[in-house]
Amino acid sequence: MSCNVLVVDDQTMPRQLFENIINNSNHYNLVASVDSASIADVYCAKMQIDLILMDVVMSGGINGIEAAARIKASYPNIKILVVTSMPDGTFLDKAKQAKVDSFWYKEVQDVPLLEIMDRTMAGEHVYPDDAPIVSIGLAKSTDFTSRELEVLRYVAAGYSDKEIAQMLAISYGTVRVHLNSLLLKTACTSRTELAILVAKTGIVVPEV
Repeated sequence: MSCNVLVVDDQTMPRQLFENIINNSNHYNLVASVDSASIADVYCAKMQIDLILMDVVMSGGINGIEAAARIKASYPNIKILVVTSMPDGTFLDKAKQAKVDSFWYKEVQDVPLLEIMDRTMAGEHVYPDDAPIVSIGLAKSTDFTSRELEVLRYVAAGYSDKEIAQMLAISYGTVRVHLNSLLLKTACTSRTELAILVAKTGIVVPEV
């Protein structure tokens, strides 16, 4: 029996890759391929969907994990496999909280996507143990404390030190200490350079 799949990804190349994998498989049927998570539930209401391949970071006002939680609340029998290239470690926890069935990193393909799809449809929940380790400047993502990553997320979003202090309920001086530590570890010469590296690596994603 074929499995009906909905692909949700706002990047053309990954979306086409997923389409090709599905179209060349023996028991998966591509029902639709869309570039916005905000309309994914509309397709679930109108079509018979068994599995969704859902990207996380997308334009359109809603991210893939938020859309997944909404779909799971209304259509609990639909399996959802989150696919992302962003190594932001918070995505794993958020996906589990949203009751997403499985999780797959696009850039770390230890297990083929088709295998993850098969295992997901068989009722297995497939999650990586940890987010991929990436380099940012001279540091690796594992070199930062959880608080430094929180500060880094707000730096990447363009907030000032005073605004970060207010949002994290810590002192301005503490923010400066964390920021100086981030600059030292990465060997960045400014917060602008740091923010640019964050955007390139996806170690933290301000929008999600």
